[in-house]
Amino acid sequence: MPAEPRRPGGAFGYNGGRLKQRFRAGAPGFGEVYGKEYGDMRLGVCGFVGMLAVSATLLSGCGLGETRVEQGTREGVLHMGNDTEPQELDPHVVTGVPEHKILSALFEGLTILNPDTLEPEPAAAESWEVSEDGRVYTFHLREDARWSNGDPVTAHDFVYAWERILSPALASEYAYMLHVLENARAFNEGEIDDFGEVGAEAIDDYTLQATLTHPTPYFLSMQVHYTWFPVHQETIEAHGAMDERGTQWTRPGNHVSNGPFHLTEWRPNRLITVEKSDYYWDADTVQLNAIKFYPIDSLQTEERTFRAGGLHVTGDVPLTSVPSYRENRPDLIHIHPWAGTYFYRFNVNSPPLDDVRVRRALAMTIDREAIVESITRAGEQPASAFVPPEIGDYVPEAELPHDPEAARALLEEAGYPGGQGMPTVELLYNTSDNHRILAEAVQNMWREELGVNVSLVNQDWAVYLSTMNNLDYQIARSGWIADFLDPINFLECFVTGGGNNRTGFSDADFDRLIDEAREEPDTTAREALLHEAEAILMEEAPIAPVYYYTRKHLRSPDVRGWNPNPMGYVAYKHVWLEPSGAPLADEDLPSEDGEDPPAI
Repeated sequence: MPAEPRRPGGAFGYNGGRLKQRFRAGAPGFGEVYGKEYGDMRLGVCGFVGMLAVSATLLSGCGLGETRVEQGTREGVLHMGNDTEPQELDPHVVTGVPEHKILSALFEGLTILNPDTLEPEPAAAESWEVSEDGRVYTFHLREDARWSNGDPVTAHDFVYAWERILSPALASEYAYMLHVLENARAFNEGEIDDFGEVGAEAIDDYTLQATLTHPTPYFLSMQVHYTWFPVHQETIEAHGAMDERGTQWTRPGNHVSNGPFHLTEWRPNRLITVEKSDYYWDADTVQLNAIKFYPIDSLQTEERTFRAGGLHVTGDVPLTSVPSYRENRPDLIHIHPWAGTYFYRFNVNSPPLDDVRVRRALAMTIDREAIVESITRAGEQPASAFVPPEIGDYVPEAELPHDPEAARALLEEAGYPGGQGMPTVELLYNTSDNHRILAEAVQNMWREELGVNVSLVNQDWAVYLSTMNNLDYQIARSGWIADFLDPINFLECFVTGGGNNRTGFSDADFDRLIDEAREEPDTTAREALLHEAEAILMEEAPIAPVYYYTRKHLRSPDVRGWNPNPMGYVAYKHVWLEPSGAPLADEDLPSEDGEDPPAI
């Protein structure tokens, strides 16, 4: 029988799947997503949280009576929360959303997506042709495109960049995305060493030809992802080898990019500033003069900063604040579907998680409906499969159901009846109170339904990524957001040895199905292959899906041209600032006094 609800140092207790909410007058706000906190401060006061260095950075220098947002709106400077410190500003060695937000301002690929329709539009390439068999793309680059140092952007820059990311020594986790190029996989895996055999050729300075292994309908959409971005060869090699990570080329004064903005400031864990590039081919369209990204690892700090006029846009919203903002200030909170899945990874090589019965038991005990209804509360959908609903017409067929009774039977079959004899396992999450809150909820579900003890471990973003890459964990929270709107973008993460696998999972049939799906031109047959692959993934359970994302953030009414879409794609060149005439006022915002976490 389930134990009585307990809350040893945690936010949640679990009681047979029944939800209980506790309210306490005057309780401080709690909860974080991606490491942000909640609070309340008066407007127009500089240094309002002087004991916090990041807050001092955010508000220092503002004039008496003028907030940072008001000053930024007047000067065309957008102030954004960025969730966390980026791993790097090298587009070929990063894997996360925090990096994408910055890199998409600094660089530009062959195409850009229309922020409303997500249809590919000309960017670094002004036009292109596709062969009748769908395998050869010929791009005509803009002759007026320039790097931020004034050098022309040429087809050779793209060929160099694609060779770099595919170089085995660089060990890019995302190199597999370029495997659609002919012979790219063989080069990346060291089977051939002549990049001239790869389907990437500069016909001349402004003509780039990409030859694919098979027709890829989403190839143009892939070009907005940072893995395909060009890099400046002279800059790369002035600071190290072509295939060397972590060199000084990404630092201010060295960094050269081809996007609408260029890097001018990087103060680790404090501030990253990008300013409008005068050399950008479409500079006349860009209305922002600069964007300042703040890596705030605390939702309370971030929300206080927003409410004090220090940020135009937050990276997220504290869990407990969402209902109040939705009711009282719907003009400030923005929530829309996001093509992504929140899930837990299992290290399948780490006992007792090397037993599929243990993994399935843990996955089937997560009460996803309780989580989205009483914890996240921002329109998320419970996820019993991996591919989310926003991905075209694909509908998952296989699932990992919520079935605690069957989970207990599986655990007993694995030799751990009622959890007896099963060692304590560790659950890793990147520093964030919202991730902590969810981890505590799941921790209690596993303890009270299965008798399994779980210890929680948090790490900063870069360390957390390294820990997962090295398989130096047992269970880890994760999220996957679509790079392009096709189900294969989710499922191919788990091919054997894939850079984004990070579970140790390997299944020959799964790999075969993904390979066949990549080359299958018939839509119906391709979907059947992907369904079969996802069925294997759910049966072997190297992951436990939790919910399908929505994207939520607070945004000043001064921000214009910010169009929501399922990919969370923001084209900064189309964003501008304009005084709204409706300044924030404390009395109009949700109270800092909040409720205790709902007990599950």
